[in-house]
Amino acid sequence: MLAGRLVRLIEKNSERLSLELSEKVWNSPRCSDLHKVPPDELKVRTREIYQNLNSWLMDMTELEIEIRYTDLGVRRAGQGVAFSHFLWAITATREHMVAFVKREGFSDSPLELQGELELMHILSQFFDRALYYAAMGYERERSRIGGNLRRRKEDHQKIR
Repeated sequence: MLAGRLVRLIEKNSERLSLELSEKVWNSPRCSDLHKVPPDELKVRTREIYQNLNSWLMDMTELEIEIRYTDLGVRRAGQGVAFSHFLWAITATREHMVAFVKREGFSDSPLELQGELELMHILSQFFDRALYYAAMGYERERSRIGGNLRRRKEDHQKIR
């Protein structure tokens, strides 16, 4: 599979890509709320997706993606990261990877271009699912937090 060569290229350059993305996200006003996340945690998350891209794209089941990204959504909501900043960080991850593929890709022939397009399609599918499940987890956690706050407020009013 031609897309596999590009995936291996991304994995080979995972450290550099991770550092670039971390800097990009850290300095973006669209992601400024991510400063609430410990820097080491962000570093591990960005490195992880680039280093294990092949297994993320080819081996992960829908359920594994759901669990992974729902949990991430719950975590970011619990950390108080704004929803828009959280989603932008995931989108920036995809965009950074796509820019790398365009810059470093092998599209000198129609066959190589087909591999690049195949990878772009697979990446889109993966990130669309990741965004959906991350949003689900985030919403679930915000709802839970909101419910707890309402109950505390009601309890406080009953005490008065």
